[in-house]
Amino acid sequence: MSNSISDFCAQILKLNRGIRFAGIANNEGKLAGHAYRPGLVPLLTQQESEISVLQSLIRAGTRRSLEKKLGRALFSYTRYEKVKRVTVDIKTPSGGIYIFMISFDLNVEPEPVVLGKILPLLQELVL
Repeated sequence: MSNSISDFCAQILKLNRGIRFAGIANNEGKLAGHAYRPGLVPLLTQQESEISVLQSLIRAGTRRSLEKKLGRALFSYTRYEKVKRVTVDIKTPSGGIYIFMISFDLNVEPEPVVLGKILPLLQELVL
């Protein structure tokens, strides 16, 4: 399955030249698959990426606590000084929870890419 997830992440990179990274992690914070833009030097090490995933999972859990009143969070967006990052919760039909993380160059407006291109592809992803 990891290879197909990495293939999916590589497909996401092709949606916009400003996408730096796409990765899917399980609810334990382990990357199930990922892809970096060719030639890119990652800002985080593998260990730092896993810590970042765990932090994103915690934040996603706090957002879920308000779903009954606000509706399901479609995605979360954070702008850092060096990168923009979007996280999307993925709930499987069997009840599993994954998190999809995408990072963008600063000159990219993530919302149209996420709403128009990435979320529709995630609907087709089977984990």
